[in-house]
Amino acid sequence: MREAVRAQALSLGFDAVGFAAPELGPKTGDRLREFLGAGRHGDMDWLAAKAARRADSKVLWPDVRSVIALGVNYGPEGDPMAALAARAHGNISVYARGDDYHDTVKRRLKTLGRWLAQTYGAEVKVFVDTAPVMEKPLAAVAGLGWQGKHTNLVSRRFGSWLFLGEVFTTLDLAPDAAHSDRCGTCHACLDVCPTDAFPAPYRLDARRCISYLTIEHKGHIAREFRVAMGNRIYGCDDCLAVCPWNKYAQASRETAFHARAELTAPRLIDLAGLDDAAFRELFRRSPIKRTGRDRFVRNVLIALGNSGDPAAASAAETLLDDESPLVRAMAVWALVQLLPPPEFAKLKAAHSLDEADPDVAAEWETAVR
Repeated sequence: MREAVRAQALSLGFDAVGFAAPELGPKTGDRLREFLGAGRHGDMDWLAAKAARRADSKVLWPDVRSVIALGVNYGPEGDPMAALAARAHGNISVYARGDDYHDTVKRRLKTLGRWLAQTYGAEVKVFVDTAPVMEKPLAAVAGLGWQGKHTNLVSRRFGSWLFLGEVFTTLDLAPDAAHSDRCGTCHACLDVCPTDAFPAPYRLDARRCISYLTIEHKGHIAREFRVAMGNRIYGCDDCLAVCPWNKYAQASRETAFHARAELTAPRLIDLAGLDDAAFRELFRRSPIKRTGRDRFVRNVLIALGNSGDPAAASAAETLLDDESPLVRAMAVWALVQLLPPPEFAKLKAAHSLDEADPDVAAEWETAVR
């Protein structure tokens, strides 16, 4: 049965298949509680709200007897960090340069689930990222890879680039052997992090992570992280990209995951001009759409401020009167970075410090000082 399931999954386009018992053991739950107790999840309140179900698959679904862990390769064709040097252009995380993987992977999971039900009479539930499932620990115990020192999954066959999904089932399927840790003494992923988001190996403080700040964080991004963000406008691949195991990685065969031209190092000035309708149109098939226009343009303005291009100041100035306080605040910050003090002083004189949002007012006041 295991080999039939594996063959069916591979025929549907999955690149990695493994089997695991639903129980992850107390260590995984302890690490989750430690992470939440230290507040390292930031404002991702959904992690804490469903912690019990996340830590124990049996709480999520009492009838589950086996987990089929699946991976789809989304390896990039070129160097994912190459765009970091193009300061007038935005760098988007590899996973978001193509179509939304949730849709593609979920369709395949549902097809596999229907096959299991029809062939074996099994009950199934399928998950991809959005449910309270410990995807990386389950993938590790199912033999797909191991959680590296950056806490992400590393595969010997695909390096850093696997989208994960799970099929929970009532079938009894013998588990695969858990994958051993192959990080050794390497700490390249820890050293490369621009914001020091790893307090220790195998520990992440999401509040300092650029992926969290640019995607999940809903508020103003703290000043201490803005320069370090560079031109990263959605996510960050640095800790993934430097992993030595990527020497075995291969470009994805799935065309839906290939980078779209308009999302490969797009011009920051063009992105700064997006209104809500244009934002939705550009990202209609992209996971970026979930972030929303205001947060995305907030990120773009930080990148504009880091671009060092005075010509970008006009794009930032246009947004000083934007409806969103997130956007207005970062427009001020970008202009402080881009304009000589005398020019900024003239600009400031034309705008009131009497802002409804205290964070926007604080940006003006800090610039004045």
